[in-house]
Amino acid sequence: MIEEPYRWVEAIANRREYIEHQLAGGSPIAALSYREGILLFTLGRERQKLFEIYDRIGLGGIGHPGDLERLRMAAIEVTSTEGFARSAHDVSLRRLANYSLSPVLKAAFEQVYGAPYLARLLFAELGRAGAPNLFLRLDYDGSIHTNGGAFARAFEDFGVIAGTAPATAQMERFLREKKCAHSPLDDALAIAADAWAVGHLALTAEPEDVLPGAEKIAVHRAEQLATLSIEASVLEKTSALPMTWRALPEDPIRRLLEKRTQAGGHHGSS
Repeated sequence: MIEEPYRWVEAIANRREYIEHQLAGGSPIAALSYREGILLFTLGRERQKLFEIYDRIGLGGIGHPGDLERLRMAAIEVTSTEGFARSAHDVSLRRLANYSLSPVLKAAFEQVYGAPYLARLLFAELGRAGAPNLFLRLDYDGSIHTNGGAFARAFEDFGVIAGTAPATAQMERFLREKKCAHSPLDDALAIAADAWAVGHLALTAEPEDVLPGAEKIAVHRAEQLATLSIEASVLEKTSALPMTWRALPEDPIRRLLEKRTQAGGHHGSS
């Protein structure tokens, strides 16, 4: 009997190590506030990684495609049901994460004889009536990390996920130095692309407290753009349509980023 708790703790540790290994190569995703709303950005090969969930809520995810789809559909069902039973104004990202998705992920992770979710999720919610935008990271064990607003933490204008904790930390460090909340979309796209490059570089490098230089970021970004597809979407507070979600076409973004790389100029303010 004495050994049982230890075996459970050991099993959980092994489970965490296995999941982290599976997620380690996941392409980073950056979400950040800009002048007209929220931008979600990533690079990938073929599979879609950015999704609309409900009205003002978007999702980016890394992990197993089947698990991401199950969680995406669960999020859509929960928000749609609540919006129908009450109203669209009653649907909130905090409720979705805290009362629906987090308990499901936690239970699956701790039931050591069942399969866990191989997924790491990034949600973004467009603030209403001048309220700050909300960015929320939801991990495979049900743990939640937000961009602030509670326990005397100031709101940050971004949220990120990556395959490893050091990559996530480097992306956050990079974006803290940028003032993107009032930037136009073109500047936000360039900042998001550089944040992605910072995270992607960190996936294969030794953990560092110092950010890579602007030239190294630009070179890596250009190398990856040559082989990967761009995926970007926005939640627009100025949209003339009832919906706020809009997927951005790849070609104009690629031309913008290539033009800025050729010009050799940096963007945004820090």
